[in-house]
Amino acid sequence: MKRKILMMMLIVGALFLATGCGSEDAKKFKGEYESINGKENASGKVHRSVTIDENNPYVYATAEEIVKKMENKETFYVYFGDKLCPWCRSVIEKSIQVAKDNNIKTIYYVPIWDDEGNEILRDRLKVNDGGKVEVVKEGTEAYKKLLEYFDNVLADYSLTDKNNKKVDTKEKRIYAPNFIYVESGEAKKLIEGISEKQSDSREELTEEILKDEEEAFKSFFQN
Repeated sequence: MKRKILMMMLIVGALFLATGCGSEDAKKFKGEYESINGKENASGKVHRSVTIDENNPYVYATAEEIVKKMENKETFYVYFGDKLCPWCRSVIEKSIQVAKDNNIKTIYYVPIWDDEGNEILRDRLKVNDGGKVEVVKEGTEAYKKLLEYFDNVLADYSLTDKNNKKVDTKEKRIYAPNFIYVESGEAKKLIEGISEKQSDSREELTEEILKDEEEAFKSFFQN
């Protein structure tokens, strides 16, 4: 009898590990993203409600850890975003669904803001009254390294002045959401996962929008 019970425990344990259920990072990710469902942000705008699968592939990482992976020539997926980011909340559910469909076990997650929405990774720039770009807050050293490592896939960074004129910052930017695929330490692909049919971050996600998201992630995760 004891032997049967032991065997059952071993089988259950194996299934538990195989499915990834119970991952502390996955639970934390689910809890954080769902914790602000339907709540207002500092500007009075309501956060989109999302349902995050507890068996999701997201693993928390620091920018420093991602730099190390690049230097070690590793192959991996990384997501830069934040629970407070409305565009991130538009695509996060579909990213999980398609990643699971493609048997992607791990996507490293690097949050970009603190709980108040302050930058904790990237630099913060502004255009001063003279029309010049000014650094309000320096990004971390790890962020600067990542800009170098991801240069070939990152978009240029521009701001607008008081006359709504575009001003080139002469640098690139890790935006949110940014999903990046790295192969042997080299950035190969970057997507946002956002449909061109979606013009507002808080609008209803129609079937057409969700289909676009799905196709984007299918292409991204099939390597």
